Amino acid sequence: MSGWLDELEQQAAAVLPKDVYDYFRQGAGTHAALDEATPAWDALRLHPRVLRDVTSVTTDTTVLGTPVQTPVLVAPTAAQHVVEPGGAVATALGAAKAGSLTCVSCMTSRPYTDIRDGGAPWWAQVYVLRDRSLTQDLVGRAEAAGAAALVLTVDTPVIGDRPFPAPRADAPWYGGELLTSYPPGGIATDLTFDDITWLRDVSRLPVIVKGVLRADDALAAVRAGAGAVVVSNHGGRQLDAAIPTATALPAVARALAGTGAEVYVDGGIRGGVHILAALALGARAVLLGRPVLWALATRGADGVRHLLSTLTAELRHAMTLAGARSLDDLTPDLLGL
Repeated sequence: MSGWLDELEQQAAAVLPKDVYDYFRQGAGTHAALDEATPAWDALRLHPRVLRDVTSVTTDTTVLGTPVQTPVLVAPTAAQHVVEPGGAVATALGAAKAGSLTCVSCMTSRPYTDIRDGGAPWWAQVYVLRDRSLTQDLVGRAEAAGAAALVLTVDTPVIGDRPFPAPRADAPWYGGELLTSYPPGGIATDLTFDDITWLRDVSRLPVIVKGVLRADDALAAVRAGAGAVVVSNHGGRQLDAAIPTATALPAVARALAGTGAEVYVDGGIRGGVHILAALALGARAVLLGRPVLWALATRGADGVRHLLSTLTAELRHAMTLAGARSLDDLTPDLLGL
């Protein structure tokens, strides 16, 4: 782990209630998936180019057509209001100042309109519930409030084996609507690729499928209508011993080459060199989860801005040393592939 990010987590642990820190820090089972995430990125080695003009290096890009100044995006994390009162609104403000994009958890305590007013482009996370009419209502509210895409999380038919429950301060919200319980009626266990098509039919927004680790699943998701996939093992919080995302990413990217679909990745990314490697392996952007929470806990919106801006600066520095002037120059041969 990057030294300064390690210190950031320690600072967050010092200010957060223990039950809150433990809930967000935990992985499933033996923590195998959690513990292997960052070392898998650390193990990658680069083949840098030389004798390239790197006087000007840019990290500007687009994600599903939305311009951003950095490929370092914010992953959906629930209950941010128990970390910092501003919650998802503060995160959106920080992301906006860093030129980034935030993915808003469907378990957010603030209405989508408040998050929209934070100024950052945003995606809305979606769990398909057993009562699909409730999901359709959430999708409609997200679309009306200006979400640029729907992020369908598909790796949670049941909750992973986690010892620490959600903090009691976590009110049962669903897309900014207070509920008597969550999830209302439960998450659908009969989710199939047809639900991707269904989401496309009930909104005009592109669908991103989050939680993919297999190339065949990624291709099937795109064939069902997904515009992008996120290679993710849910931060090691679902199936213990699921493979690291650094290991899964290359095959998924190869499978989707030429389809027009975009690939994103999260899980254990803790520095600019990790981000460079992820983009070279075929990701268009990366998403950060826990580090955003630690930044939010310590410095609120400005902490989120500083986190995203610092990692973007680390990426730009690594690109300069690798002979890459733009993100288009980050290709698999930089890892000897």
